[in-house]
Amino acid sequence: MTAKPDISLIASLVGDPARAAMLTALMSGRALTAIELAQEAGVTQQTASSHLGKLDEGGLISIEKQGRHRYYRLSGPDVMAVLEGLTGLAARSGHLRLRTGPRDPALRRARVCYDHLAGDLAVRMFDRLAARGLIRHEGEHLHLTAEGEQFAAGFGIDLAALPKGRRPLCKGCLDWSERRSHLAGGLGAAFLSRFEALGWARRTPGSRLVTITPKGERGFAEQF
Repeated sequence: MTAKPDISLIASLVGDPARAAMLTALMSGRALTAIELAQEAGVTQQTASSHLGKLDEGGLISIEKQGRHRYYRLSGPDVMAVLEGLTGLAARSGHLRLRTGPRDPALRRARVCYDHLAGDLAVRMFDRLAARGLIRHEGEHLHLTAEGEQFAAGFGIDLAALPKGRRPLCKGCLDWSERRSHLAGGLGAAFLSRFEALGWARRTPGSRLVTITPKGERGFAEQF
C-alpha cells in the first residue's frame, strides 16, 4: 500500500469558517494571541483555543511562548501560499465575504503576504525585475541573475546574510488580487524589510495593509 498526502485533512481544517478567519488574520505574518484570533473569528476564547489546537495538530500554525503568553503564527510560507491561492480561487469563483470597505482598494494595491510585499505594486515590481533580466525563470524555478545580485547589493540587501535553509532565495507567489506573480522567498522578504528601513513603506498594526509613503512612491517609480 502506498501512502499518499491526505489533502482532505488540510481542506477540513481550512474549510471551517472560524478557522479560516483565524488563518486569514495570520496571513499578516504577525504572531497573534488566542484572544485576538477569537475576536477575528467572532467566537469565544474557549472555542478559539479548540480551533487553534486542531490547526496546531494539523501543522498549519506554530506556537511561540513568552512567559505566560502564547502567540500563534502560520507555520511557514507554504501555508501562506496555499491560503493566498485559495483566496484567489474564491475571488475568481465569486465567493466573496461582504466585508469590503475603504481599505479594500488599498489592500489590493499593497499588502503584506506572510513576510513579503503583495498587491498591484508588488506585481509591477516583479514584472520590472524580470524585464530587466534581474530575475529569470529556468523551468519551474526562479533565479536571481548576476545582474540581479548587483542590483540587490546596490539596493542595500546583503544576500550572504539571508537565512539559508529549505526556503528558496527567489520564488514567484501567485497574487490573489492581480492573479499574476509577485516576489516571495528570502529575497522578497528582504525587499520588504528594506522598503521599511528606507521609509518607503509602513505596516498598519493589526492589518495586512502596507502604506507607501510619498518617498516610497518616488522610489518605486525610479527603481521599478
